[in-house]
Amino acid sequence: MCGICGKLMLDGEARVSPELVKRMADNIVHRGPDDEGYYVAGPVGLGFRRLSIIDLKSGHQPLSNEDDTIWIVFNGEIYNYQELRDLLLSEGHVFKTRTDTEVIVHLFEEFGPQCLEKLRGMFALAIWDSNQKTLLLARDRVGIKPLYYCLTDESLVFGSEIKAILVDPKVKREIAPELIDRFLTFLYMPGEETLLSGIQKLAPGHYLLIKDGKAYVQQYWDLDLAKPPRNISLKDAEAELQNLLAKTVKLHMIADVPVGVLLSGGVDSTAVLSLAVNSTDKRMSTFTVGFSGGQVADERPYARLVAERYGTQHYDMSITAKDFAAFIPRYVWHMEEPVCEPPAIAMYYVSKLARNHVTVLLSGEGGDEAFAGYGNYRNLVWLERFKQGIPALNRTFARGLSLANTVLHSPRVAKYGPLMNEPFPDYYYSCTSNPYRYSGNRLGEAYSTGFATTINREHSLEPVRRLQAKVRGRNMLASMLYIDTKTWLPDELLIKADKMTMANSIELRVPLLDHEVLEFATSLPASFKLNGFKTKYILKKAMADKIPVEIRNRKKTGFPVPYESWLRNDLRDVIWGVLTDRKTINRGYFKRDAIEALLKANSNGSNYSKEVFSLLNLEIWQRTFLEGETVDLQ
Repeated sequence: MCGICGKLMLDGEARVSPELVKRMADNIVHRGPDDEGYYVAGPVGLGFRRLSIIDLKSGHQPLSNEDDTIWIVFNGEIYNYQELRDLLLSEGHVFKTRTDTEVIVHLFEEFGPQCLEKLRGMFALAIWDSNQKTLLLARDRVGIKPLYYCLTDESLVFGSEIKAILVDPKVKREIAPELIDRFLTFLYMPGEETLLSGIQKLAPGHYLLIKDGKAYVQQYWDLDLAKPPRNISLKDAEAELQNLLAKTVKLHMIADVPVGVLLSGGVDSTAVLSLAVNSTDKRMSTFTVGFSGGQVADERPYARLVAERYGTQHYDMSITAKDFAAFIPRYVWHMEEPVCEPPAIAMYYVSKLARNHVTVLLSGEGGDEAFAGYGNYRNLVWLERFKQGIPALNRTFARGLSLANTVLHSPRVAKYGPLMNEPFPDYYYSCTSNPYRYSGNRLGEAYSTGFATTINREHSLEPVRRLQAKVRGRNMLASMLYIDTKTWLPDELLIKADKMTMANSIELRVPLLDHEVLEFATSLPASFKLNGFKTKYILKKAMADKIPVEIRNRKKTGFPVPYESWLRNDLRDVIWGVLTDRKTINRGYFKRDAIEALLKANSNGSNYSKEVFSLLNLEIWQRTFLEGETVDLQ
């Protein structure tokens, strides 16, 4: 796992400064504290910071082919590299290392950009071909590893993190104010745009090729929703899934450094651990964060149960409100994109604990998106069945659901009321869909009059509107899983996982997001994933003998952190100070009285914690990335 960066001048006679490339790499040293390397030649400069995982002695980058005409910087792991290496050796290629990085160089010689289709793994990479004068940027199929770029008429600047790009004085630190509403609608940033004007994310499963001063973006992989489900029995599908998971976890165990498991006490991470222990003769280490006090479910007893079953060296921890507050400014700095994901702060602390014992962590991320693990999938499928079954009662039922919040004090039930009169997929934006938020987001009421007039709701929703159009007419469950795999997964879950673990120089691997696992899951009949009211059906059946019944039968809890209580109590005054001070209000986006009303309502028991944390996140982000201010919440 590493950090990469670089710059290409579109005028072939221009020159890149070696000092600039080094400063870019130095700004992401946390991604690779073990080594550094640079290639600067005329109009191109490549920078690299290394976290040593495979071939510890000879994995230096940038790395070239036999005649030094093709150079690469690479972040990630290619799990089928040994198989590809044998193929390339048989074709006469000469290797000087045993790294997966060098395999990509020679594959590129053979196949050009199509080499990406042969890679099984997670990656962000840049390849410079000095003969063809082309630069290729590419990102893995699912978006496990991030890659940002800024393209102007003069140059392309890129990096694993935005902070590397911002080192270049030619890159402006300007907010794209029209995207604030997108963030506050989704509470993360779906799509290719970032809040920094001109800085883009390369989309998962895409590559960008610069040739003759022009940029071409091309998709090289996608999940295929057009194919009909496979004609396969549930029993045969279970056996196939068992073999596939065993293989992918074994591949993800490849490393020349210690590997551990981030254990949540849920089905997915337990399944990964059960297969990991069968892939090594070494005792595994497992790590968990949890909280006691009754405010949230404590994951630690369940994680210990699993750890005892599989004989791991187990470590767990908890964090306090003070720890949480202390890290928020650094959370914003590491995340770089505003993301309302308070549990990410707990992930930072548990990966910091893990760094004392291992360099690689396996995680169960992705099982819900592949095999339909969220309750929202079940609820919406049954809601649509009801709508189609008795359409005449839809309006009456919608009123009843909407009254649930008033009569039963159940906003979770009430949120489905507006959907009774909305067609699918028009209302489905991601697994965190909230019709109140998306139909005009609750924070929209806090916008100043002037700012509100600039909001274009369709532009805010545009990344998902494209996907809604693509899935129209397809199976409903498959459509929801597809939308989530393209939005929520890379732009919320995976960006958080990457940034928080790499902040501690930890490589996080996600076996359940191997593209062959995703393709297999997509090929299955919907009933194999959502069976009646049972979510993640085939995964639980396939792994039943490896997952304790106490884990299989648990209610899904996610990654619980008692941040709602902390925001209302321990951090109330400091948050009030940040969100209502003159600097925040003078930006012109929000009305002071509306912000105060929101904070008061949250303190008095109304659940606006996500909105409050998002506003805090946004303001600290502006002070950090636009103004270079160091924020202290202590």
